[in-house]
Amino acid sequence: MSLETRSSATVWRRFRGSYFLYRLQRNRRAQVCLTLFVLIMASVLLTPWIAPSNPYDLAQINLLDSELPPFWIAGSEPAHLLGTDVQGRDLLSSILYGARVSVAIGFGAVLLQSVLGTALGLLAGYRGGLVDALLMRLADIQLSFSTLMMAIIIGAVVKAAFGGAFYGDYGVVILILIIGLSEWPQYARTVRASVLAEKQKDYVDAARVLGFPSYRIMWRHILPNTLSPIFVLSTIQVANAIMAEAALSFLGLGMPETEPSLGSLIKSGFDYLQSGSWWITLLPGLFLVTLVLVINLLGDWLRDTMNPRLHKG
Repeated sequence: MSLETRSSATVWRRFRGSYFLYRLQRNRRAQVCLTLFVLIMASVLLTPWIAPSNPYDLAQINLLDSELPPFWIAGSEPAHLLGTDVQGRDLLSSILYGARVSVAIGFGAVLLQSVLGTALGLLAGYRGGLVDALLMRLADIQLSFSTLMMAIIIGAVVKAAFGGAFYGDYGVVILILIIGLSEWPQYARTVRASVLAEKQKDYVDAARVLGFPSYRIMWRHILPNTLSPIFVLSTIQVANAIMAEAALSFLGLGMPETEPSLGSLIKSGFDYLQSGSWWITLLPGLFLVTLVLVINLLGDWLRDTMNPRLHKG
């Protein structure tokens, strides 16, 4: 066996025997959830190529095809496997494009709140004193404003300043700002608690004795040791952000009905639920529940895996 082959085999054995893969192999539920999550993310990324039609293209929409049932109900058409909505859009395509928007908002909002909350929590925990008190009181004030209240305030300001057309064009960015600015205290408090424990350890005292500046101690030494709770919290927050987008869109404070997202799709078919077109609301709702459930279960598994106190061996 050549040196290169032995090196590759060694790397593969180490990868295969890593702790996370070991825990994953022993948990069937995590395997199923991870498989579903990969499939959903792949379908979201490949939406323009795998979707039967483009719901944004008016040339591909026919109002005469509105409210067609799914393929297992009489009256369906082969071109629309999951039926159509009230505007004649293919429901499968709308769900894929809507999931793309919802996932983008979820990950974008979590990225914003994690960066902002981690920076403020790191600063509050390391500096302490007046800085800690001011930042934590700011977090308490922010927690008193719900995501719904933030959406009402920011939405009203944006519409008054720039008009409703601007809100519709930049709805994704506005929702990322609304959800991200509403939930950053979760990260700030989590990081602060970890920093308070880490800064009492010997390696921080050694870094101070060596004359390292405070920003280097915080970002190069303390922050890497607080990443585990950040990763676990991020999985939970992604699911919460996706649900928040769906709730805001359902209430008319998020994406408009002309822009497919999971929340706007559920809202558009809710008025037709009693008339028999239940699939317009139920199928996007099932997709949303599945996506959020898979992310939450993966978050639970990641929390248990990264906390050795929760298991033996």
